[in-house]
Amino acid sequence: MAFGGFNDNKQQAPMADINVTPMVDVMLVLLVIFIITAPLFTHAIKLDLPNAASAPAPEKPETISLSINGEGRIFWGNDPVQLQDLAPRLAEASKKNPQPELQLRADKGTRYEVIAEVMAAAQNNGMNKMGFVTDAREPVQK
Repeated sequence: MAFGGFNDNKQQAPMADINVTPMVDVMLVLLVIFIITAPLFTHAIKLDLPNAASAPAPEKPETISLSINGEGRIFWGNDPVQLQDLAPRLAEASKKNPQPELQLRADKGTRYEVIAEVMAAAQNNGMNKMGFVTDAREPVQK
């Protein structure tokens, strides 16, 4: 066995030719694969899909904005209302279908007694949906 180099032709310069035959072989195989599979991508299957109809979206109930300022005055939207006049309005609103949501806004200086009276009036007159609206813009201090 001889331990010599591969340079049997006694040539000192490196080989400058790139063997592209394996690359061409791979590219030709890929080309044939794409030629065969390309018609399969355009082939469509005929399907008779079922028709579906859905019910219309449920109507979103209106909201009633009930505000109480720092002095205890009550406002239905922007209109001032007395506590004794509030009960008939709440009873009328509770009969609507769908029932509106009552959004209660109270000033932070409002006495809890007034808020409790308004909540009791709403419950006694059939209002089932009530939410409290707060202002999250001010950071909570501990």
